Amino acid sequence: MIRVIVADDHHLVRQGIRVLLEQAEDIEVVGEAENGQQAIEWVKQLSPDVLVMDIAMPGMDGLQAAEHIRTLGVATRTVILSMYSDRTLVRRALRSGARGYLLKRSVTAELLLAVRAAARGEVYLSPEISATVVADLLDADAESEPQEQLTPRELLVLQLIAEGSTNKAVAQAMQISVKTVEKHRANLMAKLHVNDLAGLVRVAIEKGLIFPRD
Repeated sequence: MIRVIVADDHHLVRQGIRVLLEQAEDIEVVGEAENGQQAIEWVKQLSPDVLVMDIAMPGMDGLQAAEHIRTLGVATRTVILSMYSDRTLVRRALRSGARGYLLKRSVTAELLLAVRAAARGEVYLSPEISATVVADLLDADAESEPQEQLTPRELLVLQLIAEGSTNKAVAQAMQISVKTVEKHRANLMAKLHVNDLAGLVRVAIEKGLIFPRD
């Protein structure tokens, strides 16, 4: 039996995914999470075979959570769900340890294939995503983009700022000092070549670093 956790910030979406997965006799949904941090805690507690996770969630998004889970050294494999097929996001997901990347509009029987493949240690990509990955590999002149230099903590600060959190609120959420938040913010502006908060958020959304709420 493949034990699965489903992470999405929309209750109805989680329920839909759960119903789809539990139609299969070889898959059992053992938990649900509504954000990245909760997904990490469930993985620690339940050690599922597969984590099916939305990419766009408040606070810690799916990519940040996948990166954290990769560092835990657990056997859980992550399958990312996303509305976005941008090559930068796909690259980040795979580098974060994801074993699958599906577009949300493809979540039908394809999700069952992805979960089973991930449980076997294989990688499954939606056909459209596969085309993106191939194009990326064939682009021999592609250079590392500035956003790939961002650290996981900088990405989390960026997400919280974009959600309207003040420096003090970010500091409390991440259990760091306000001065450290200010330093992260300055580093973000330097790396993304912007001079103000509005520009920082705009560029971050354009480059797929953060995700506007649905």
